[in-house]
Amino acid sequence: MSELLKGGEFLIREVSKDEIFTPEDLSSEQKQMMETTEQFIKNEIMPDVDAMDNSNHNFDLLVSHLKQAGELGLFAIYAPEEYDGLDLGLTTGACVVEKIAPAGSFSVAYAAHVGIGTLPLIYYGTKEQKEKYLPKLVSGEWISAYCLTEPDAGTDALGMRAVAKLSDDKKYYILNGTKQFITNGSIADLYTVFAKTEDGQFVAFLVEKNFEGVSVGREEDKMGIRGSSTVQIMFDNAKIPVENLLGKIGEGHKIAFQVLDEGRFVLGAAAVGAAKAAMEDAVAYANDRKQFGLPITKFGAIKEKIADMVSGIYASESLAYRLAGLYDERVATIDVDKNDPEYYKFYHKALEDYAVECSITKVFCSEMLDKVVDEVVQIYGGYGFIKEYPAERYYRDSRINRIFEGTNEINRYLVPGMLLKKGMKGELPLVQKSKEALDIMMTPSFEELDESIRFIKEKTLVSNLKTMFLVLAGAAVQKYMDKIKKEQEVLFSLADMAIGIFSMESTLLRADKVYDNLSDAKKQIVEDVVKVATFNLNEDISKAAKKAAYFVEEGDNLMAIVSGIRRFTKYDASGLLQAKRGLADYVIENARYPF
Repeated sequence: MSELLKGGEFLIREVSKDEIFTPEDLSSEQKQMMETTEQFIKNEIMPDVDAMDNSNHNFDLLVSHLKQAGELGLFAIYAPEEYDGLDLGLTTGACVVEKIAPAGSFSVAYAAHVGIGTLPLIYYGTKEQKEKYLPKLVSGEWISAYCLTEPDAGTDALGMRAVAKLSDDKKYYILNGTKQFITNGSIADLYTVFAKTEDGQFVAFLVEKNFEGVSVGREEDKMGIRGSSTVQIMFDNAKIPVENLLGKIGEGHKIAFQVLDEGRFVLGAAAVGAAKAAMEDAVAYANDRKQFGLPITKFGAIKEKIADMVSGIYASESLAYRLAGLYDERVATIDVDKNDPEYYKFYHKALEDYAVECSITKVFCSEMLDKVVDEVVQIYGGYGFIKEYPAERYYRDSRINRIFEGTNEINRYLVPGMLLKKGMKGELPLVQKSKEALDIMMTPSFEELDESIRFIKEKTLVSNLKTMFLVLAGAAVQKYMDKIKKEQEVLFSLADMAIGIFSMESTLLRADKVYDNLSDAKKQIVEDVVKVATFNLNEDISKAAKKAAYFVEEGDNLMAIVSGIRRFTKYDASGLLQAKRGLADYVIENARYPF
């Protein structure tokens, strides 16, 4: 494998299939972990999903199942071995979350506990703090929650009003404030709480539920994930022992945001698992449902829905595991012992580099899931609107994912923002590359494609789309300079281009990497999914590029760039109908996701 890809670098250079990790690269141990988790969810959790959702805020059943997960070792994925953990890494974590995701409310409670609820302690806790709390969280004896959002500070998390003041005897921090929409709030035993000191420095605390001054608000009556706990947590002169300060004074916001990055990645993997389950339920239903004397899977309208769902899932799965591989490979380069107190500083520095890809994964996968569940309801027809059928729950449960872990709007804002920041710091040569890209776009090319190269049309398109992104990003920076951060419409269109490019490239590279090891039948399915995904993604990217051009340019420059966009988004999708039908027929016949 060549030099490890840097964060955001996929936009400025050609990436080889050998540089990416795919689901097909999972180890036998990781596949076994997935199978164990899948059986646990199928046999223990799914029979009680409706009961948990309809429990009227009685979470005894949820807590009982969470403890089962702890006993099975599913809470131990990230924790160090010395605290009863398994320390299996982010890719294994993605495997587990994907298989838990179909369980709706249970999966949300699980992810909030094992992810953002426990990771701050793992990363920033002292030895004493870890010894006191981590074994309880790993075993499932205790449940955890993450308290950042406030009634007046959601996306603007740094605008929080919770304040911590050191007591006169210097033994406690006196905490006052309210946290809003706290997942696991009423069932948690330990909260990670973020606040400010009196002089405005950000801090984080480990707060036990039974500490003096801590109280839990009423349960929110939610649209979806109704079987999970979501409440306010109030702190009224709450007394937090000074030894429960997490990390250092002034780095509370770093703890909050670094953990959220990983939460976004995990959410992407969860969306993949939920989408697979929803799609497979819809196909099974459609195979049984007859209209005009035929199963509705015989009709082209249904086949196209299935083909588009599968191509979206394949793209999401490809980019999510690509990012997981980047994460784990970068972490493996850290030349510091894991027991060294400084280890997690290097760990976070490694993961920070992929914050762009992390936001891309969160946005793309969550929006893919919403498209899938919308089509699932449509395939079920009127029954999709009825609670006793699974489509209705999938539809309601999916919607929160575009709000969780930073709204998709803030993540879209972050994607180009972080890329431009890397450019200004010299970490990515964006200025130079944008100038080169403009020359390429304005110079006609009459080069013939070498049809002997597998997926040559798709590879050429990806290269052209990167050029187009660099041209438009360069034009936007040149026009707005340092004021570009206020031009959200422009930034969002650039974000949509970057998201689409990463998704398309991940799909293509995965297909190219696994192709030679497939049967002839599977090779055809892979060719079909590449064509369908490429066509669909290219349409979205083309729309975003045109918006960006009209937002940024005018006159002759505008016409030149629009002309370039037409050339650089050209894709010969001949055989698209056959590809969609072939992909759908394979899924319909086997009644499952094909990869």
